[in-house]
Amino acid sequence: MQTKPIRPATTGDTAAIRAIAIATGLFDAESWLDVETVLAQCVRGELEDHTWVVLEEDRHGVVGAAYYAREPFSHQMWNMYFLGVLPGHQGDGTGAALVAHVEEVLRDRKERVLIIETSGVDSFEPTRAFYRKQGYDEEARIREFYGPGDDKIVFWKALYEKD
Repeated sequence: MQTKPIRPATTGDTAAIRAIAIATGLFDAESWLDVETVLAQCVRGELEDHTWVVLEEDRHGVVGAAYYAREPFSHQMWNMYFLGVLPGHQGDGTGAALVAHVEEVLRDRKERVLIIETSGVDSFEPTRAFYRKQGYDEEARIREFYGPGDDKIVFWKALYEKD
């Protein structure tokens, strides 16, 4: 796979990120509007410590995106709120490359922890398996957070080795 470097998202990436979010089932068209608002504020530089990045393949354009931000009221803890890869590119290393990129940026800043939240429904088991494969531990489960029968599962990873 010939790829361009992972880069910060721009306003021109909005449609591609929306397509990823909807194609992966992360958001429906209606709930996407809240995400789009945050994306627009982020690319305009209005949100401190909030970053959207995209991975672009030469022949297919943007095929993956990630959004991460500092967790308020915490010490050097970050949350990856969005990680999406077009279905035709899942399993080709795009998601792993985005996660590794985010981790590298945060390690370079000497940040402590990255958490990732996801759904507990059965259809999200491949997503949870992906996070475990990237070295994340299931840290917490909040029952029925997203709705009846849909728990929130929080994955956790230290970004540096303890001395």
